[in-house]
Amino acid sequence: MKIFTDSGCDLPKSYYSEHHVTLFPLRVHVNGQEFEDVYGIEPSKIYEAIDAGEQPKTSQVAPDTFYKAFEQVAQSDEEAIYLAFSGALSGTYQTAVMVRNEIMEKYPDLKLAIIDTKGASYGHGFTVKEAVRLRDEGWDFERAVSHLTKYAGNIEHLFTVADLDYLAKGGRVSKASAFVGGVLNIKPILHVEEGKLVPIEKIRGHKKALNRMVDLMAERGGDFSNKIVGISYSKDKAILQDVMNIIEEKLQPKAMEVTEIGAVIGSHVGVGTIAIFFERH
Repeated sequence: MKIFTDSGCDLPKSYYSEHHVTLFPLRVHVNGQEFEDVYGIEPSKIYEAIDAGEQPKTSQVAPDTFYKAFEQVAQSDEEAIYLAFSGALSGTYQTAVMVRNEIMEKYPDLKLAIIDTKGASYGHGFTVKEAVRLRDEGWDFERAVSHLTKYAGNIEHLFTVADLDYLAKGGRVSKASAFVGGVLNIKPILHVEEGKLVPIEKIRGHKKALNRMVDLMAERGGDFSNKIVGISYSKDKAILQDVMNIIEEKLQPKAMEVTEIGAVIGSHVGVGTIAIFFERH
């Protein structure tokens, strides 16, 4: 069973080759050039551009990239699953479905499931890692697809950004909900509902916001003694360490796994973002 994903999952670059996952890179447009996420640009270049006053643009996976990969699956009579970045945040999922449907006109027996993880960053990455586990354990294709669809829907996302303006400029949250709190040190807390980013609270002060996020984790995740917590961050390692300390003190999870936010998502969230992912009750 082949596993495909895209760079919206923010897994470390080495993960894909080590676990035989095919990566479809989303694309970043900055300084008049186009780059492939993961392979062509580092997140630091994005933050430098933002600091210089530029607003990087991003775009979905090229349809031709999907076509070549999916047609190869059909021709080799394999089974494959593509775990996609939230369809509410990117057109990549819808494009993949369109390409699959086109290929099925020529290869009606194609066994390719396309799952909208309704997730982003490591929340999406959690589902990719679960797919790898199922494949390595030899799960049946149909059973794996059913399980992964449910699993993806049970991953909680909680995050805070330094400035919601980045998300508003990219259309990821409405301008009406992009409250500006820099002067008052207001930190927004957001979560994901049906793949969409939704602000839920405004907290004054960095430490208070992180503590509130961890309290929300306890409410939504329950006992963490046997749970892995995923954490994504953009550039600021001091904030990362702060939130790890609070999580360890309050929840004592089984483990914490950390990944850096990639260039595509970094283009929309900017520096100083912390995102936490875990399974709900």
